[in-house]
Amino acid sequence: MAQHFSRWPGCYAISHHSNMLSFSLSLCLSLRLCSAKRRKMADKILPQRIRELVPESQAYMDLLAFERKLDQTIMRKRVDIQEALKRPMKQKRKLRLYISNTFNPARPDADDSDGSIASWELRVEGKLLDDPGKQKKKFSSFFKSLVIELDKDLYGPDNHLVEWHRTPTTQETDGFQVKRPGDVSVRCTLLLMLDYQPPQFKLDPRLARLLGIHTQTRSCIIQALWQYVKTNKLQDSHDKEYINCDKYFQQIFDCPRLKFSEIPQRLTNLLLPPDPIVINHVISVDPNDQKKTACYDIDVEVEDPLKSQMSSFLLSTANQQEIASLDNKIHETIESINQLKIQRDFMLSFSRDPKGYIQDWLKSQSRDLKLMTDVVGNPEEERRAAFYHEPWSQEAVSRYFYCKIQQRRQELEQALAVRNT
Repeated sequence: MAQHFSRWPGCYAISHHSNMLSFSLSLCLSLRLCSAKRRKMADKILPQRIRELVPESQAYMDLLAFERKLDQTIMRKRVDIQEALKRPMKQKRKLRLYISNTFNPARPDADDSDGSIASWELRVEGKLLDDPGKQKKKFSSFFKSLVIELDKDLYGPDNHLVEWHRTPTTQETDGFQVKRPGDVSVRCTLLLMLDYQPPQFKLDPRLARLLGIHTQTRSCIIQALWQYVKTNKLQDSHDKEYINCDKYFQQIFDCPRLKFSEIPQRLTNLLLPPDPIVINHVISVDPNDQKKTACYDIDVEVEDPLKSQMSSFLLSTANQQEIASLDNKIHETIESINQLKIQRDFMLSFSRDPKGYIQDWLKSQSRDLKLMTDVVGNPEEERRAAFYHEPWSQEAVSRYFYCKIQQRRQELEQALAVRNT
């Protein structure tokens, strides 16, 4: 049977069509692999006919459904992380502050002038307790400013203040050191202003009593105000934009009624810089007390370590590249399966009815050839004389000559019009 079919003129066409089909599918696969566009989930789905032929493929479809659910869950979590990163993520920690001083008595036999004069040295240092971070934060990074006020009577009005203020070009340091001449104990006051990020404000005493907040960020203060409005039902029932002030609000904002959108502006006069941390210390020059250290614990806010991990997760592309590579392999496999399905259908149709399939295939090729060459009409019928003896030919001839006469008439009229002008 195979030798008999090989003598058919159409057998080469069948083989050629199969090769062209394989080439076309391979070319399509290459183009898709080179494309930078993201493939859709629908491209991974096996056609129903293939699932019927291979029942085991249902396991793949189950995995595909699970992957879709997993992708949706991961996407929701990524959105949640992005929203969480927009808000400050802080942890309360303890900063241990060490204030120490040493006294250097005068040495008459000293060669230099520094050694011949008694002096003391004050050091202010600190570190976070139980800091798990690999990169230790510098002590100065927790403060916006530090002022050391010495006894004005001892050091005069021009030399009794030691100040440090943060600037955009500030170099962080692990501590501060002050050295002055003197052989008597000195009382000093340390004023430390924490560097709050985001900035915090001290509330007006009236507003602080009303909200139960002493120092907080602007957004938290506005949120507490809104909670007070809702709890006391101060929002106007007819115009939700307005707030009907109770007696406390009237005392604070000095008006019977205001828009909620006006509150941020009105808060400006009610928010003050936060109070500094005040520490009183005595710089001892007692020779029997060579070194004296005082410790204080200060509550500070530091960045949550989870924030850096969340940012790294969002910026990580290693897993995405691996997933994209696996997706490409899946698409290659699915396209290969679809190609094999087309070849199988081709061979099955040919084996069931070789003659009928060849005829249908030739008709299909003829239609494709017309589309590719833009051929109008039916060349096979037009080459026969009987085609032109049908009734439509007389009407076509009349229409043709009528159009020619009309065209010639328009040309003559245009020529006469040109001459008359």
